[in-house]
This record gives sequence, structure tokens and C-alpha cells, in this order.
Amino acid sequence: MSYSYVIINDNQENVLNIQSLADGFQNFRLAATANNYGDGLNCILEHQPQLVFLEIDPKDKASKLSLSLINELYRYLKEIPKIVVTAKNGNLALEAIKHEVFDYLIAPFELNEFRKTILKFEKSASSTVVTTPREPEQKPFFVDNDHSVKKDPEQLTICIKSYGDYRFIDAKDIQYFQADNNSTDIHLNNGEMITAFKTLKHFENVLPSQFYRIHNSYIVNINYISRIHTGNAVCYIKNTTTKLPFSKSYKGNVDQIIAVISSSGYLEI
Repeated sequence: MSYSYVIINDNQENVLNIQSLADGFQNFRLAATANNYGDGLNCILEHQPQLVFLEIDPKDKASKLSLSLINELYRYLKEIPKIVVTAKNGNLALEAIKHEVFDYLIAPFELNEFRKTILKFEKSASSTVVTTPREPEQKPFFVDNDHSVKKDPEQLTICIKSYGDYRFIDAKDIQYFQADNNSTDIHLNNGEMITAFKTLKHFENVLPSQFYRIHNSYIVNINYISRIHTGNAVCYIKNTTTKLPFSKSYKGNVDQIIAVISSSGYLEI
């Protein structure tokens, strides 16, 4: 199988180094290179590669290369390519982990470390998700660095995976999602809150139909809405004192929520 990749780096020496190393692996094909934020974004959107080598500590600060380019990709792509961050040192490693990058390489790039990254990518690209549902009709929905799959909305299970720790959540138990920078807090009906290192936009693209985006910071489960006050622009969560604001840009979704709730078993007084 052939994989395309893009190099985004303002240091031409590093670009040539990465390309030279990648040329040693026959399944990889260079699609394009870029040396600044804007061109890099356009390269990814145009070629939609499977792998991106992204410099986040540029020599030329005017290039504006940083982890923020990853956030921008979620605005346009349903499936984000694997991002291998490159930098002069490991100072930005923690921030990169929060962005769920695939790997982190420090320049000058060594063949042995580069090979590990490539082999790990090939293993990830060729692997198949194997899960054991609690009931035959249940299909897990993974939220991790490797898989994001839309599944049956009736009995959806969401798996929050972090460093070998698998946390399974029934979608029906989720009241709402709340954005927290580049992560998302998941609020459950038992009062528990779980953090997933995915953006709210990511969840918006893959969640089933009972979840509605009502604000830049909130996605709500329609089954937990007890009241909608259009004058104050807030939604109330059942059996709690929680009020979620909704914004004008998502007013259409709120109108749709009202229409869905009133479509069956409904008596207006």
C-alpha cells in the first residue's frame, strides 16, 4: 500500500533530511512541501495526505508554524492525517500530546527514530479495530489517536482511550459535552465528568442524531433537556441546576430540538 506525506517546515535543510529518510521506505510518496502556515494548510487540504511532518518550533517565526494548524484542520476535514511533529527539542512535547499528535521527532533526525515512526504508522494504518461489545448489537465508538468511527446511534458505546486505559461510556448516559481548549469534558448523568483529548468539533462530526451543537462550547443530548428558554437563550438539564447557553449561530439547532421534542407524545398547555 502507498502512503502520501507532506512536509511543512521553514528549514530547507530539515525538509531535505526528512525527504531523504522517507525515500528509504518504498511505500511512502512525497505529495508536497511548504514553509509557512498558510501554504502548509493549503497543501494538506489539496493533497489530503495520510501523514504530515509539521514543524512547530520554526527558525523563522514569521512562518507562523505551530500546533494551531492542527486545530484549523478540524474546520475542513472529517479525517485528520497523522501528524508527526518536528522540533529542535522536547520543550513542546507536552503541548503536542494534548493535541494528540502521532509522534514527536527532534532535529537533527536520526534514521533509527525515523524508522520507528514509519513502522508505527504502517502498523496503525493497516490495523483493524477489534472489539467485544457487551451485547451483539452494541458497537464501540473509539476516541483515541488511531480511530474515530461513527456507529449505530441506538446503543452506542464510546471508548475513551488513553495510554492503554480504556474507559467505556454509554452514549445514553451522556448529558452534554463541554469544550475546554483542545480537549472536551464529557458530563454524565451520575454527575461524573470525563475529559477526552479531542476537540468539540471532532465530536460534532461523529456523534449520533440525539446530540445537538447549541454553542461554540456545548453539545447537548436532547434526551436530557428539561426546558428551553429562548428569551434567556439557555437550555436546562433534567434533574440538575445546570443551564447551558445557546448562541444565535446555533439557534437553528435549538429550533430543531424543540421540533423533535414536540413531534411525538407531546401535550402543550
